[in-house]
Formats: sequence, structure tokens, C-alpha cells
Amino acid sequence: MYRVARFALLSLVVGLTAACAVQHPGSHSSEQSSEPIPSIPGPSPTPQPGTPRTAPQTPPSMPIPAPGPKTSSHFAPPPGGNSHWDARLGVHVLDNVPNTFYRQRTYYRWNNGWTWSTSPSGPWQETDASGVPPGLSKQFGN
Repeated sequence: MYRVARFALLSLVVGLTAACAVQHPGSHSSEQSSEPIPSIPGPSPTPQPGTPRTAPQTPPSMPIPAPGPKTSSHFAPPPGGNSHWDARLGVHVLDNVPNTFYRQRTYYRWNNGWTWSTSPSGPWQETDASGVPPGLSKQFGN
């Protein structure tokens, strides 16, 4: 019985692994980009003695990256409020409420000291820098 279960499990794992590795051309055409993949310049070969040196080619200029994301991939934005994700602080910054932040179902507010709440309208509880995300305590100190 043990050998049969072990064989069945091994067959299932191998089958799933093989199925995940197969990718048919054109099956995900909406995800494919028509832009060429830029090559990364490697180390230049050492020229042989007596061969003329050529000037290195400069890579094409890269586009300026867009501003940071509106939201985080790890932390959900606050419900019903306009905000943007600040990766440096590690929190969502509420757009229309000064010095008010959100992360993991908790609002944090700085007003010459830290307070927190589970609702943007309070009630607010006092805390110190150890009760706020690390990016906030570094930015505002306490």
C-alpha cells in the first residue's frame, strides 16, 4: 500500500511539473510583448596587439521611470480613502488628511506624537515610535 501511494504521489508531482513547464507558442499572445529584449553589454574582449581600438558604443538612453505605484503588492490600501503607497515609509499615505497613514487595517497619525486607530475618524490611542511601522518612526522620530 505504501509503495502504491508513494508511486502515485511521485507520478502526480512529475506530471504537474512537466505540465507547468510546457508552454505552447501563441497560447499567451496577449502577454507577449512585441518590443525587443535589450541586450546587456558584457565585458569587452581584449584586443589583439596591432588591432585598432574602437570606441565603445553607448547604450540607448533608458526611459525615465514612472512615479511610484499607487498601491503596494503586500499591503491593501485603506477602504474608501484616497491614498498612495510610499515605499520609503512602508505605508499608504492618505492624500487629503495631513500626516495620516495606513497599513494592515490600522491608521497612524503624527501630531507632535503618534496615535493609532482602526478607523480614520478615531478614537485615537496614543503610542510611541515602537507602535508604528519602522519607516514612520524613522521619518518623524519620537
